[in-house]
Amino acid sequence: MKNISTLLNIVLLLALGFLYYKVYNDKKPAGKLSAPGISQPAVSSAINGPVRALIAYVELDSLNDQISYIKNRRTQLEAEQKAIENEWQNGYKSLEAKKDNFIKVKGQNMTQEEAEKFQIDLMQQQQAIDSRKQTQLQSLSERSYKFMEDIQKKLKEFLAGYNKEKNFQYILTTGTGLDYLIFKDSTLNITADVVTGMNKVFSKN
Repeated sequence: MKNISTLLNIVLLLALGFLYYKVYNDKKPAGKLSAPGISQPAVSSAINGPVRALIAYVELDSLNDQISYIKNRRTQLEAEQKAIENEWQNGYKSLEAKKDNFIKVKGQNMTQEEAEKFQIDLMQQQQAIDSRKQTQLQSLSERSYKFMEDIQKKLKEFLAGYNKEKNFQYILTTGTGLDYLIFKDSTLNITADVVTGMNKVFSKN
């Protein structure tokens, strides 16, 4: 199973990286494009002339680390994955102990029929252990996927509401292994707002 944190980063990238809302009409007065505390760098357009770009970005690593619900749920999923691996390893250790004990008890008196019967029984137990691990990991994977879908949905809902007031054209993302922004103006960082807002969203559930 892929690392939970990496999966969350990918989901958050999809949820935020291409989200935009209320694209401005070029003729709309610049004064109505302002958002408190956010600067508006000017860019040029060969077709329409100068336009105002309003772009913000969110740090994915901070969302993972500072949104309590995501952090706690991720910890739970990672603990479950570790428990599954430990159970599987302990199952194999138990089979190894049974084999050693069988050889010790039977020793030179072991018949070929007994050896073959024991080998078949051991293989069946091994298959049962492997099958249980696979079933548990599949269940964990399904629950992780549903969890990430829920996060993605709530992020989109929050940003849609948040952007009614801020009126950003684009909301981009930055994070470990996903950082495509060569330069970042810290005045365009809305991570703190998103963390605070999302913590409030999840605290109501």
